[in-house]
Amino acid sequence: MVKILMSSVFGPFGVDDDWGRKENVMELFHNQVTREQGMFSLRFHHPSFGLHLLAENIDAETHVLDFPTQARFIAELRKGYDYVGISFIAPNFVKARRMAELVRQHAPATQIILGGHGTHIPDLEKLIDADHICRGEGVRWLRELLGEDPAQPIRHPAVKSALSKSMMGVRRPVEAAVLIPGVGCPNACRFCATSFFFDKRYDAYFDSGDALFAAAVDVEKRLGMSEFFIMDENFLKREERVRRFLELMEDHDKHWKLSIFSSAETIGRVGVDLLRRLGVEFLWLGVESKREVYTKNEGVDFKALVAELRDAGIMVLASGILFLEHHDRETINEDIEFMTSLDADFVQFMQLGPMPVTELFADYQQRGLLIETVPHEERHGQDRIWFRHPHFERDETHGILKRAFEHEYHANGPSLFRLFETTARGAERDDGGSPRLAIRRQAFVDRCRDYRHIIRWMRFFAPTAKMRAQAVELGAHYERILGKETLLQRAVSYALFPLVAAEALRTRMGWNMYQPPTVISTFGRPERALANEPAAAPELCLTPGLLAGPPR
Repeated sequence: MVKILMSSVFGPFGVDDDWGRKENVMELFHNQVTREQGMFSLRFHHPSFGLHLLAENIDAETHVLDFPTQARFIAELRKGYDYVGISFIAPNFVKARRMAELVRQHAPATQIILGGHGTHIPDLEKLIDADHICRGEGVRWLRELLGEDPAQPIRHPAVKSALSKSMMGVRRPVEAAVLIPGVGCPNACRFCATSFFFDKRYDAYFDSGDALFAAAVDVEKRLGMSEFFIMDENFLKREERVRRFLELMEDHDKHWKLSIFSSAETIGRVGVDLLRRLGVEFLWLGVESKREVYTKNEGVDFKALVAELRDAGIMVLASGILFLEHHDRETINEDIEFMTSLDADFVQFMQLGPMPVTELFADYQQRGLLIETVPHEERHGQDRIWFRHPHFERDETHGILKRAFEHEYHANGPSLFRLFETTARGAERDDGGSPRLAIRRQAFVDRCRDYRHIIRWMRFFAPTAKMRAQAVELGAHYERILGKETLLQRAVSYALFPLVAAEALRTRMGWNMYQPPTVISTFGRPERALANEPAAAPELCLTPGLLAGPPR
C-alpha cells in the first residue's frame, strides 16, 4: 500500500527566528480578532482541516501531522513514506522550503507534494525543490496522482474544530466538529485569495441538502458532537441546499448548533428566523468598508443587521479592511469608527493584502506597487503592508492597525463580555410557541449557567471602570435569567480563580504565547482508520521567557 505523510508547517509559531516572525501567530482569534484584549482574548488552535479531508478521501495509508517541531517531522520522515505533502500559506514559505530540504536530506526517495495557498507564489517551482504542486481543489487532484477514481463520492472526515481551547485561562471542552460542504466562492472580491484560488467558483463536495445532512449525521455519530463549525465561504448562498438541510434536521429532530460564514446579501434573502431554526449561533460577516461597497453588501444597514442577529442569540464577527485604496487619514478613521459602531461581538481588522493569485495582486504587480523586497514571512495582514499606499508609509501601518484594535476594545469592552451578552439575549428570546425554538432557548439558558462561573472574575480583572461597570451589568443580567447564585455555583466560580489569576499574570508579564500541540492522525489502516491519534507525548516548545504549550 502507498504510504503518505501530510504535514502542516513546523513550529514554534509567533516567534522571531530563521523561519518566521513573531507577528505570525498560529491562533486565528488571538492573532486577528481579539489580539489586543489581553487576558480576555479567546485562545484556541485549529487543526489542518484540508489535510484531514484529503486523507479521508484516498485509499493510501495516510498520516496527518499537525504542528510538528522540526525534530518530530524528521523523526516521522525516517519511518519511510512514498509521498510527503506540505501544506502552507505564503507567510510560511520559508518553513515549507525548509521542510522540503529536510525531506531531500532524510528521505531522498520520497516524493514531495506542495499544496495550499502558498503554491501561487510566483516561480515557486524554482524556489522549492518539489516533485508535484497541487493548486486549487485537492481531493480530485490527489486521487488522479495516485491512480484512483477522481469522481468517486467525497467522504467527510471526523475531526474536531479546535484544539486547546480556553477563556481567561480556563480550559474549555471542544464541543464542535468541522463540516466542509464545499470550497471556493463565486463572489470574486478582488482581494480574496480563497475565491481566486478556486478559480472564482464554488466547488460543492456535498451538492444537496440530503448529502450534507448524511455527512453531518455520520460525523455526529463518530465524534459524539452536535455542534458544527461549517467551513464554507458563504454557506447560505446555496439556499436550496440550506433549506433542505433544515427540513431534514426538523424531520429527524436534530438540534445542531452551527457556526457559519455568510455574506449580508444571503442573510437578507433567507431571513434571521431561518437561521434560528437552523441552529446558527455564530456568524462571520464580511463588512469590509463603509465607503468601498462590494456587490454582496449593497444597500445593507449593517448596524441594524448585527443588532437583529445578536437579539436572536447569534454571535457576530464583523470583518473590516484597512488601507484600502481610498483610505487617507480621515477615511481610515471613519472605517475604524464604523466597524466599532456596529457593536458586533467580535471585530476583525485586516490590512489590505495583495496575495498571489488574486486580481489585486496582479493589478498591483502590473502597476509597480508591490514592495518586492518584503519577505513572504512578513506578508500576512497583521503587521505592516507590503505595497506602496498613496497616503501611508509601510512602517506606520503596524501602529495604525494596533490602535484600531485597541480603540474597538476600549469602546465596546472585551469580546467575551459581548459574547456572554448575546448568549443572554438568546436565552430571553421569545420562542413564539415553537417547540424547536424552545429547545434552542433552553440551550442558551444552559450556556448562561456555564458562563456565569467566569463573570465574577471578569469584573475583578477588568482594566477600566467602564469595563467593570459592563461586567456588573452582565452579572445582573444573568441573575435576572438564572436567579441568585447558589452556594455550589459560587464555590465553582471561586475554584476557577487560580486559573484566571495565572492567565492575568502571564498576560501582564508578556508570557502569552501558546503553541499548538503536535497531533498525528492516521487514516487508511483498518485497525486505526479515521481515529484522531494524539502523539504519544504532545510536544511543548520552549521560547524565550515562557513555556509555550497549550494552556494548562
